[in-house]
Amino acid sequence: MTLSPETISALETFQRLEITEHHIYHFLAARMPSAENRQVLEKIAADELRHAEDWKTYTQKDIKPDRWAIWKYTWISRVFGITFGIKLMERGEEKAQANYAQLRDAVPEIDNWIKDENEHEEALLEMFDEEILQYAGSVVLGLNDALVELTGALAGLTLALQNTELIALSGLITGIAAAMSMAASEYLSTRSEKTDKHPVRAAVYTGIAYIVTVALLITPYLFIQNYYIDLALALTTAVIIIAAFNYYISIAKDEPFKARFAEMSALSFGIAAISFIIGYFIRQWLGIEV
Repeated sequence: MTLSPETISALETFQRLEITEHHIYHFLAARMPSAENRQVLEKIAADELRHAEDWKTYTQKDIKPDRWAIWKYTWISRVFGITFGIKLMERGEEKAQANYAQLRDAVPEIDNWIKDENEHEEALLEMFDEEILQYAGSVVLGLNDALVELTGALAGLTLALQNTELIALSGLITGIAAAMSMAASEYLSTRSEKTDKHPVRAAVYTGIAYIVTVALLITPYLFIQNYYIDLALALTTAVIIIAAFNYYISIAKDEPFKARFAEMSALSFGIAAISFIIGYFIRQWLGIEV
């Protein structure tokens, strides 16, 4: 069968994708501590290499891998966890699968390759048990409480005190105390439950998530003297934190992004608005000028 230049170009793109993913899976497998997980990744790497060789029978070319993609996904996997890195890469492969169907007439074996790709996804879903995902609930607890409580506190303090140094000091003291309290509560809660989570680790994840969020939200008040700008920056930072974390969870745990993002944003900003109003009326009622 004579293939059109467009079809050849598409086949070369798919060949590059497969050989690139072969190198990524091979790299990650070599650094996988679990023997079982390592074997799964090695099998997937071998399948990707076989697919690349299959594409080569049509292109008749040796296609080099995408070095940028190899570096990007291996770096992402190292920093954010293998589960997140691989699933982010697999999402790109799912988009490629949609284009596979267009080549069915030119490549009769394509249905078998799609079946292999789907089996890869199922294997990946079953193999990983990374600690960060196991304690994702503890991280959510720390992030959510810090965002809801501190955005509300900062909004109220901003209008009540109208002094950036006092707002930062009050917010920092409130945040640190709340972080320790939340970590202790998570420790006691996890200890009383019959789960595989270690209570101390759960408390640490909750406390760190809380403290990091507190630090990011208070930072504008330490450098900018206009407290209204500081509040706007703090709320913007809250949106970025909510978006980044929910994007991570949506990829790593296959959960919907928009619903979780909307829920956390509504809680944080709703309480911030209420606290801002309360701060205004308390200031008027007490007649305090700082």
